[in-house]
Amino acid sequence: MARVCMLALAAVLLMIFACVSRSDGQKDRGAPRIPAQFSEEELVGMKEALKGAIQIPTVSFSHEESNTTALTEFGEYIRKVFPKVFSTSFVQHEVVGQYSHLLTVQGSDPSLQPYMLLAHFDVVPAPEDGWEVPPFSGLERDGFIHGRGTLDNKNSVMAILQALELLLIRNYIPQRSFFISLGHDEEVSGMNGALKISALLQARGVKLAFLVDEGSFILDGFIPSLKKPFAMVSVSEKGALDLLLKVNMTPGHSSAPPKETSIGILSAAVSRLEKTPMPNMFGSGPLKMTIKQLANEVNVIPSMAQATINFRIHPAQTVHEVLELVKNIVADDRVQLHVLRAFDPPPVSPSDDQAFGYQLLRQTIQSIFPEINIVAPGISIANTDSRHYTNLTTGVYLFNPICLQPQDFRSIHGLNEKISIQAYETQVKFIFELIQNADTYKTSVPHQHEL
Repeated sequence: MARVCMLALAAVLLMIFACVSRSDGQKDRGAPRIPAQFSEEELVGMKEALKGAIQIPTVSFSHEESNTTALTEFGEYIRKVFPKVFSTSFVQHEVVGQYSHLLTVQGSDPSLQPYMLLAHFDVVPAPEDGWEVPPFSGLERDGFIHGRGTLDNKNSVMAILQALELLLIRNYIPQRSFFISLGHDEEVSGMNGALKISALLQARGVKLAFLVDEGSFILDGFIPSLKKPFAMVSVSEKGALDLLLKVNMTPGHSSAPPKETSIGILSAAVSRLEKTPMPNMFGSGPLKMTIKQLANEVNVIPSMAQATINFRIHPAQTVHEVLELVKNIVADDRVQLHVLRAFDPPPVSPSDDQAFGYQLLRQTIQSIFPEINIVAPGISIANTDSRHYTNLTTGVYLFNPICLQPQDFRSIHGLNEKISIQAYETQVKFIFELIQNADTYKTSVPHQHEL
């Protein structure tokens, strides 16, 4: 009888052990976690790789003009400095729109819905006047790497590839598939890069669990009453409207001017717009409108005067609503309104407890930046390539794991853009952790598409 009881007890214990083991296996499948610890040689290598990327002047001058030689060179450069990424069998590389790059990292578990990491490697022009160092020097000084693109957005391009390279060197095989989209024309709206990548993935039936792009940071000193830095993960961005105001009148000579001139009518319209800002959606007033003077003082009253105004549209508004406001404010039929470019703000992405991408970012932020107590959803004041991917996912999150102060923010598209070497190392560490967190953070998101 005692022998029977002992056998029964052993059987029960074995069943319990099997259930616990199976449960643990479901909770933490795949390879052991790899710590984000890098050798001194690896740290030097990642620093030098970023410096080399900054030295390639991948400038987008306009929608029609970019430095295509540099764009081609950059593609060759990333292949050289990240050999493991471009030679691994489960990483597929494609060039899209001649210069943009799409990498598909095939995970081991096809039941998990893929995600995407975005960045862009084109930069805005950088005249050397006013810079402490040449803007495309990639110079290292006082613990910083200087140059155009160090914050916007070659830091992200290089950090994403660097993190993946280091994981692959350590023989990491991701469970969850993911895409890396590297755009070449984000600064001029991404029509030949991100838009074409999005269309390609849509044609393949891809649906993303979420995506992460640039757009927000860890902010320090931006709110006077808030003494500690906080992380803002933007869940939407502004729309945009470029509006041409144009007045046509009978030409004349300035020695006998009419009662009203084209310039006067246009100036009055612009003045009314300036004095009647868009509705206050932020609590701190709308963005100031940028008006470019198009003509110098002359001896002839021109028959035509025009001004271009750029509006940034809050997610609570639409392009149509802003146009109606402008018409009501200008209130002059002689002023013609011509829309040069317009797009509505994208939908607001979820940030609740069930929002996979947002919670994954929050978890990773609090792991890498333990001093950050607040992770808050926000709205990006800039436009990014992410808006081209809203047909693939409802989870669009804009966050760059860099701590910025107001003076740093002003250097983006401005003078003396730079990133601290320590901040860049932390950014690589963040993505290194994020990729692994995406594998261990399980959700019930359905997935039907096979990559």
